[in-house]
Amino acid sequence: MLVINLHSPQYHSLSLSPSRPCKNTLEHPHIITTSLYKSPISLTNLTTNLNKMMMWQRSFGKISDLESGGSQPLYPAMVEEPELRWSFIRKIYSIVAFQLLLTIVVSAVVVTYHPIQHFFVYSSGGLALYILILITPFIVLCPLQYYYQRYPVNYLLLGVFTTSLAFAVGLTCAYTSGKVILESVILTAVVVISLTLYTFWAARRGHDFNFLGPFLFGALMVLIVFLIIQSLFPLGRLSVTIYGALASLIFCGYIIYDTDNLIKRYSYDEYIWAAVALYLDIINLFLSLLTLFRVAER
Repeated sequence: MLVINLHSPQYHSLSLSPSRPCKNTLEHPHIITTSLYKSPISLTNLTTNLNKMMMWQRSFGKISDLESGGSQPLYPAMVEEPELRWSFIRKIYSIVAFQLLLTIVVSAVVVTYHPIQHFFVYSSGGLALYILILITPFIVLCPLQYYYQRYPVNYLLLGVFTTSLAFAVGLTCAYTSGKVILESVILTAVVVISLTLYTFWAARRGHDFNFLGPFLFGALMVLIVFLIIQSLFPLGRLSVTIYGALASLIFCGYIIYDTDNLIKRYSYDEYIWAAVALYLDIINLFLSLLTLFRVAER
């Protein structure tokens, strides 16, 4: 029941109370009208203030997700819940970060522990083991295609894939100067972060990079054929420079393409494939830049 407190001659407060009606209120009903009219906080003012508070909270995102519609969509015409997609993206980048950390650790061990390098260079089984390490990632991708949704087999296969590839990267860095490695790492980090931020920015404004797929695949085939020709018939320093520059541009495009797929197209069950795609883009970009800087150092 609405009870009017008239204890103060200057302020009249409103309160909801289950108490019995006061005698003055029943005997003098005009007091209610007068009190509401004279009160500095009338019912109209209360309603107006509540509306203003709700508008302010909506503008700053402090109402619950159901009331405010959740976070902003990552791209126009987004149907799924943005929070679910953001959780998926955070999971992918966590996996990629772990892969890169494992790659750094394994490569550092290979570079600093010289008996490993000596074994691959001077022992009879070093070349055979090196070839096995190179083809292991491709072999692991076959069972990973069938078990990418089965935990923990998918993570075990991903660990074998990452370790073997990291060992190959370490052997490549073992015969490269520290200055070239540092330059390649810094430039790779800058390019990856910049292209990732650009892709998120462009996707929010409606840009779609799915059209890059056929062009990048064709360019990759040209790059592979060029690498085979270079291996069989070395064309000199200029051809190596062309290869490194072309490979760098191609994998920059793949970073944009795969990041766009991560935002829009990968399903929640394909987190392993999404992580593998981004990891390969980063590693191949690093190796391409490493090739460029090695040629420039000669």
